[in-house]
Amino acid sequence: MGLDLPRLSVHEDSSGVRFLTDEALTNACGVTIGFTERGGGLSGAPYASLNLGRFAGEGEQAAVKNMRHLMKVAGAEGMMLINPDQVHGTDLFEIRASASVAQNFSSASSDLEAGTEDTLLTPEADAVLVNAPDIFALLGFADCVPLIFVAPTGAFVVAHSGWRGTYGHIAPKALTALARVAAQAEGSAPESVVSQCNVYIGPYIHKECFQVGSDVYQLFADEFGSEVLWGEDHVDLGAAIRKDLLDAGADEARVVDVGLCTVCHADRFYSYRAEGGVCGRHGAFAFRK
Repeated sequence: MGLDLPRLSVHEDSSGVRFLTDEALTNACGVTIGFTERGGGLSGAPYASLNLGRFAGEGEQAAVKNMRHLMKVAGAEGMMLINPDQVHGTDLFEIRASASVAQNFSSASSDLEAGTEDTLLTPEADAVLVNAPDIFALLGFADCVPLIFVAPTGAFVVAHSGWRGTYGHIAPKALTALARVAAQAEGSAPESVVSQCNVYIGPYIHKECFQVGSDVYQLFADEFGSEVLWGEDHVDLGAAIRKDLLDAGADEARVVDVGLCTVCHADRFYSYRAEGGVCGRHGAFAFRK
């Protein structure tokens, strides 16, 4: 059964936790996704209040408390939590129910069984591929691009794409890895699955606010062309990612962008640039029951 075209709406809990999600996706394949906002958490200024960054400056214990609170609100209480140490690279860490489900698509992988409650797993990676139930995958952001990919089988990827990850093509790498896993489960060709996956792009620093040095500007010009440039010293990360995805075979109708700049909406999301480098992290998460 195929997925409905992606459509995001706001879910808000009585505690004040808000995240953008796709309710039709949950109904179709059991996967719940979310791009969190900064309200409804337990942290004080300057990290107020749903800080999900273990290394944001407030301390790991405080961030993990917020993570557990988010999991409860989202309906994932007691699941294994995977929150990688993000290094602005392109490595993908994979969790599968058994070694036969999928191949290893990166230098980091795991055959951990689903259902290990109250466990925090912290691999060094910038993308997590999950092909098992009861795993809550969460990555943190404060201007970089949050990405979530979901296949009709219920397998998914949550990825972090800063300028280095974008330049390194983490988005198409994640999408094609997911398609291979889903194709193995279905007994189909990966090329046919790529266009069936939904892609969700969360809030990030938009081109008007993303001023870069001449070296980075030239890197993107050489790698992606002038269509990802804005003015003489700004780069459009969203345009580069969308170009990469479409070149990889994604269906444009299945790529949805929240359309919010973190710098311009620092009241709703954390922004490293807008807050002078002292801030928490909002999150992108996914899980399947």
